[in-house]
Amino acid sequence: MRHAAWRAACVLSCAALAGSALSLAQDKTQVKTPDHPYIVVDGYKVDPDTMNGFRAWRAAACDRCHGANQQGLVGPSLIESLKTLSKDEFKKTVTEGRLEKGMVSFKTSETVMSNLDNLYAYLKGRSNGDITRAKVEEIKP
Repeated sequence: MRHAAWRAACVLSCAALAGSALSLAQDKTQVKTPDHPYIVVDGYKVDPDTMNGFRAWRAAACDRCHGANQQGLVGPSLIESLKTLSKDEFKKTVTEGRLEKGMVSFKTSETVMSNLDNLYAYLKGRSNGDITRAKVEEIKP
């Protein structure tokens, strides 16, 4: 009898722990806010808008100057820059460029301009440390 009771207690404990871990991993109840304009699960699964921001990042080849992990190369680290740069300053920089610093304007890029908010969300998530991988995946329903 003791063995059966011990086994039952272990099974229930394991099930409870697994359920808690599963609910944390699948928490899709996050809400976008100005400081967190994205939804991320498990550090790399993102909402569709943020995924489009990542796609714009790739399409514009921003990694050539800012690094594949946004760590900075000839351009600054966007992980650090987005800690202090406002959304309006970000948009102005991407739209107008900073030619004196080597940053070109992307105002003629339809992909970038139509995803400016999404690009900001992706980079803000990286800067905040919530998106832990540079390459992300879309959250599956």
